[in-house]
Amino acid sequence: MSITVLIADDHAVFRSGLRAVVDAHPDLECVAEVDDGRAAIEAALRTHPDVAILDVRMPKLDGLAATEAIVAAGRTRVLLLTTYDSEANLHRALSAGASGFLLKSLPPEELVAAIRVAVRGDAVIDPSMTRRLAARLAAGIAPPVEPPELAQLTAREREVLLLVADARSNAEIAAALQVGEETVKTHVSRILAKLGVRDRIQAVVYAYRQGLVGPSSGRS
Repeated sequence: MSITVLIADDHAVFRSGLRAVVDAHPDLECVAEVDDGRAAIEAALRTHPDVAILDVRMPKLDGLAATEAIVAAGRTRVLLLTTYDSEANLHRALSAGASGFLLKSLPPEELVAAIRVAVRGDAVIDPSMTRRLAARLAAGIAPPVEPPELAQLTAREREVLLLVADARSNAEIAAALQVGEETVKTHVSRILAKLGVRDRIQAVVYAYRQGLVGPSSGRS
């Protein structure tokens, strides 16, 4: 069964390129293509796509506002694309319930991977943006007492959480820990459940707010 995709971008050439990327994969199907935020909401309500890919900057209604309406309306997952790696936009995207916040310069194969990640109910943001967000969060003061939900994590789950906070993919975590990807997925699911967070992005936010990692942590 195909993953249905809605594309919204006010630049016709870029929009056509996105559609070509989507249509090149047999498990993906573009069901609508629009050029502004209001039309994106209307198309999402009409076609109920699995994933909506929205440009942050669009006429009539920007992608961030459109995301709020689309997420509130149903099961559609939203991936936001932007030319500018703005922290303010990233915070708005997370608050709106976006499943992804990615730069337009990302390779086509990474966009396709992000679509599939979103359908699974997970979330992804550009690694550079993850570290920007982390640096901002780490500027605050970590809680002096470890919260009870954090104490529920096993040593291995803490290790996985730190790697998630470093914007590692499941494949990268599996390689680092020398385990299978399914094992990593199981660990991540348990971490999310124990911490009471919705997805990987919220897990990253949690890790930095609790002072488990700081802006100097991560890959060089």
